[in-house]
Amino acid sequence: MPSLSFNLLYEMFRNLSYLIILLFCGAVSLQAQEREYVIVVHGGAGVIDKLEKDPERSAQYYAALDSALTIGDRILSAGGEGPQAVMAVINYFENNPLFNAGKGATCTAEGTFELDAAIMEGKDLSAGAVAGVKTVKNPIDAAYAVKTQTPHVMLSGAGADAFAASRGLEQVDNMYFATPKTMEWIEKLKEESRKNGTVGCVVLDKQGNLTAGTSTGGMFKKQWGRIGDSPVIGAGTYADNNSCAVSCTGHGEYFIRHAVAFNLCARYKYLKEPVGQAADYIIHTELNANAGEGGLIAVDKNGNIAMPFNTTGMFRGYLYKEKGKTAVEKKVGIGKNMVVPNR
Repeated sequence: MPSLSFNLLYEMFRNLSYLIILLFCGAVSLQAQEREYVIVVHGGAGVIDKLEKDPERSAQYYAALDSALTIGDRILSAGGEGPQAVMAVINYFENNPLFNAGKGATCTAEGTFELDAAIMEGKDLSAGAVAGVKTVKNPIDAAYAVKTQTPHVMLSGAGADAFAASRGLEQVDNMYFATPKTMEWIEKLKEESRKNGTVGCVVLDKQGNLTAGTSTGGMFKKQWGRIGDSPVIGAGTYADNNSCAVSCTGHGEYFIRHAVAFNLCARYKYLKEPVGQAADYIIHTELNANAGEGGLIAVDKNGNIAMPFNTTGMFRGYLYKEKGKTAVEKKVGIGKNMVVPNR
């Protein structure tokens, strides 16, 4: 009997030793694959799955998403900080008429254009936002100026436009934001505006800081100065170095009610849920149950990525570089599948 006990103890000790070795090797492997920097982008969510099957049109969006990631990569790889990358990427989206932000924004019921944007840094929770601006060429720049040059978080309407002009940000006539497509008006415009949404970018930079930014032309035929979730810190945009950076797209009223961006960070931080699990729960359970269509992009403090959506598609892409490696990993997507962009 004592001999049996000794044998059992020996086997237990030997198995435990193997387990410790495996765990140590796993830890070393995980450390070797630590991500040096990460960038994730989105260009809105909606009924866009058919576009994926149109080679000519889908190629335009794949190329645009690839270009956005490349812009961010150039900045981050050179040691640039998150806000630089986020603003450069969103500037690109705002200047691209394919997306509902800046040039190409959808219009109000009066046939004018009102734009929203927000940016937030996770290292100090500083944030800036503008809502309902009509003459700022790049609203994300105005949002950053609010963050860095005022004691406020959000400015709106004519006041926000005046502030942006006073800071030397480029001003344009309101009809600058129109495109030939948006000028086709009513029925054709209504169909075309189902490109829906928003553009956004989240970043983990080399310094380990998280940044999130979002910009939008808002909801088609909106009235009475309606403002969605994009410029609302905690609803459509949020970043905290202790958890995640998040940018949302979709039916803004639902994202505001569920405080989606902050909700995700809270689930990660307090419930200890992985970023993918937390994001999936919010998008597919909380929002779907309440007809809240849309999606989000997120990156956590360790460089893990989430990009869930409950619509038929979401323009999206990611790029990251692992420490110790020279090549980057990059993919873009419209519908269900992600692809490596052609270059």
